[in-house]
Amino acid sequence: MTDKLNRRKFLKGSALAATATAGTLAAPSIANAEPTVLKMQAAWGGGIFLENAQSYVERVHAMAGDDLKIDLLPVNSVVKTSQMQDAVHRGVLDACHYVPAYWYSKSKSASLFGTGPCFGWSSQEVLGWVNYGGGQELFDELMGSLQLNVVSFFNSPMPAQPLGWFKEEIKDASQMKGLKYRTVGLAADVLLEMGMSVVQLPGGEIQPAMKSGLIDAAEFNNPTSDRDFGMQDVSKDYHLASFHQSQEFFEVSFNKKRFEKLPAEQQAILKYASEAENSNFYWHNTKRYSDDLKTLRDEQGVNIHRTPDSVMLEQLKAWDIVVDRLSGEDPFFAKVVASQKAYAKDVMNYLNLNQPDYKLAYKHYFG
Repeated sequence: MTDKLNRRKFLKGSALAATATAGTLAAPSIANAEPTVLKMQAAWGGGIFLENAQSYVERVHAMAGDDLKIDLLPVNSVVKTSQMQDAVHRGVLDACHYVPAYWYSKSKSASLFGTGPCFGWSSQEVLGWVNYGGGQELFDELMGSLQLNVVSFFNSPMPAQPLGWFKEEIKDASQMKGLKYRTVGLAADVLLEMGMSVVQLPGGEIQPAMKSGLIDAAEFNNPTSDRDFGMQDVSKDYHLASFHQSQEFFEVSFNKKRFEKLPAEQQAILKYASEAENSNFYWHNTKRYSDDLKTLRDEQGVNIHRTPDSVMLEQLKAWDIVVDRLSGEDPFFAKVVASQKAYAKDVMNYLNLNQPDYKLAYKHYFG
């Protein structure tokens, strides 16, 4: 009897041990790994562009779960906007959210990636060139020539920027000669060619500069940001449509060494979250811009004008002079321009032939 009881205890104990072992194998004990955290500074202190930067970050978080986090910092948190790219290059920042026009002083060619001449295309088609027309390869070549430890992705194709705010309605290009005007990037060269005196100021300094008389006219980017800056308090004449910056978009830059150490799936998330933000930006921002334009006009007494064709034709002539001059000075600049023209010629030929006149339909329904 005792032998049977002992045998039963042994078999029962063996079964329990086997069950425990199976449970251990099925649910192994794994230490919770700390998430990778990237420190990203934006060029924006608030407003819709900081919202856009946050939207990119949220897409990264949604796809990466707890494994990858971006700590988004507002403008000037660690370094000044003009120092952001260098900070990413050195690893002081892991990443930044800005536009190429903010660092084009290193190379005039940088301005061709978003704030270059209009070859009949919009920012949507320029991003098409970046992704499928050789633009990314040329940008990588530029980064290599400047010896920058940076990887960049482009997103958020912006509508053309308004010509901006003036002290009176501009009816002819001759009225712009001699005006002290705020802009940035290669647009500064173009407007200088048109006879304007150009001042490059960060966004937050534009309204005070116009209020004090330091500048006579200014542009930033869009009705929402302009309204946030309070431009309606220093000017009542707002001109939409211009070729000075007609195809801009954001650049999200990462320290290259830091980026390349990330797992491949995290690298892919950072890249494809940028692509996903393209659509969200366009849907979100065009609605906000149109709402704020109505507010400026209907509630804040701003006169909305479309920039005269005479001004825009003079801009195109000025672009020709600037592009020819810089192409003669820099073979790489000429190489990028040639690539852009080849892409725009074919793609815009198709689009111009195929797209109906949307303005005709708009007039039909809304007058």
